[in-house]
Amino acid sequence: GVLQALTITFGIWWAALAGGLVLLAAGAIAGVVTVLAKWLLVGRIRASEFPLWSSFVWRNELADTFVETVAAPWFARGASGTPVMNLWLRGLGATIGRGSWCETYWLPEADLVTLGEGSTVNRGCVVQTHLFHDRIMRMDSVVLEPGATLGPHCVALPAARVGAGASVGPASLVVRGDEVPGSTRWQGNPVRPWV
Repeated sequence: GVLQALTITFGIWWAALAGGLVLLAAGAIAGVVTVLAKWLLVGRIRASEFPLWSSFVWRNELADTFVETVAAPWFARGASGTPVMNLWLRGLGATIGRGSWCETYWLPEADLVTLGEGSTVNRGCVVQTHLFHDRIMRMDSVVLEPGATLGPHCVALPAARVGAGASVGPASLVVRGDEVPGSTRWQGNPVRPWV
């Protein structure tokens, strides 16, 4: 819409010159709209459980739809691994320490995620804070202590904790309630010591 209007009004070259700024503005708007939707729809999320057909579950799914269909294509994929991504995730409620590197927007209930100082969440990771079991949505925190690393395409399930300085290898699964000891290396599905 905006780029087409610029092209019609000022010509293709002015539209091309302004294109980057227009896309940056669109991304900023998408990020802000998604944060507002999250807070208006579900507010602060705490470790809890809800029946599948409850209002909370549906509102939470709608908030997640804003992340997937509004923020992801216009903002989050481009901001991946930048300080702006950390700022946006903090806006959604995540606790992110100084110097953390986060290359994913898949933090479904961001309020339940803590990324300690200097921690790393690589591309394609899912920091999964909820699971459904017997038609009940159960949510719990996921914590990466300072200096902890989730390798590319890892999944960390609710109530998981990765200790300070610990590394979880690529495409690994930290199952529900697992505690990876600090300064160790783990990999696999589910994770086991990496020797």
